[in-house]
Amino acid sequence: MNKRHWMRWLVSSSDNLKSKACPFDKLRAGSEPRRRIENLKLVGIFAIALTFAFGGAVATAQQSGKIFRIGFLDASTASGMAVLVEAFRQELRKLGWVEGKNITIEYRFAEGKSERRPELAADLVRLKVDLIVVTTGPSALVAKGATTTIPIVMAASADPVAAGVVASLARPGGNVTGNSSLAPELTSKRLEVLKDAIPKLARVGFLRGAGASDLQLKELRPAAVALKLKLEEIDAQLDPKGLESAFQTAKQKQVGAIMTQAGPGFFTEKKRIVELAGKYRLPAIYPQKEFVDEGGLMSYGADYDDLYRRAAVYVDKILKGAKPADLPVQQATKFEFVINLKAAKQIGLTLSPEFLSRANKVIK
Repeated sequence: MNKRHWMRWLVSSSDNLKSKACPFDKLRAGSEPRRRIENLKLVGIFAIALTFAFGGAVATAQQSGKIFRIGFLDASTASGMAVLVEAFRQELRKLGWVEGKNITIEYRFAEGKSERRPELAADLVRLKVDLIVVTTGPSALVAKGATTTIPIVMAASADPVAAGVVASLARPGGNVTGNSSLAPELTSKRLEVLKDAIPKLARVGFLRGAGASDLQLKELRPAAVALKLKLEEIDAQLDPKGLESAFQTAKQKQVGAIMTQAGPGFFTEKKRIVELAGKYRLPAIYPQKEFVDEGGLMSYGADYDDLYRRAAVYVDKILKGAKPADLPVQQATKFEFVINLKAAKQIGLTLSPEFLSRANKVIK
């Protein structure tokens, strides 16, 4: 209710009080003037109280009208991360945070040059952003190195405890919290799925980028031994020429299938990777369903759309006053197994009905 409406209400209330007849009027007709004066005094006191309340409401509204500035730090590219960034933005809008109205987002993408992240994080700190969203554990470490006071929210860190980003999941401490994608554990699970899809599989190529996650390889290597698979670790530069070279190496090493490291770098190049897997007729399993959306064979992993939406929930809580140290890190809870039969047919791969029945979604 605005100020004009308050005044109208007060006037109408005053008139109503004046017009109401007291049950004792007939006995004490001479008390009418006094009674009206007393009623008007009551209205005046009430008006003063409402004025203070209205003034407080205005002050609160002015405070809540602040436009918060959010930093967004990622090592890859804006175009490559667009689908996940949009999931994050949509959830923010659902929570009442609209860009240009009560928030602004300062995006910083390293364009595949991880060494630029410290510079970009320092830039966000200089801008005095209210909060920084990071996409991975390594980016979280960089942001944490740039500030110990600005809250940091991880969208999908592989294992933030093992990486030294937080003290523990339940009590992160410091200025960092967010989501864990369980990438190391899911990497070894993807190897199992690949073996189930191709029972006679003997050799698997694992495409890894510069600074490959030791956490993922730490889980993957013993899993390969247990499954009696030869794991070929293939370094891949995340550009067209580098990826082509990586697939040529995979063919030379006579691998029967490939996997990719989980992370924004490979996610950004998903379309090209899927095209090369088809070109070299190599069965592949990917960490995210978006690879299958591009025509890939199959994916198994966390629902990253859900993780980025949950990152927005952390942002909402922190902007409303919560402290990162008091918000436990959440592990991924939604997982997806998607199979593309069109891709299987293109490379001449037959998948058993039993295997297909395990998928959450089968594209025919």
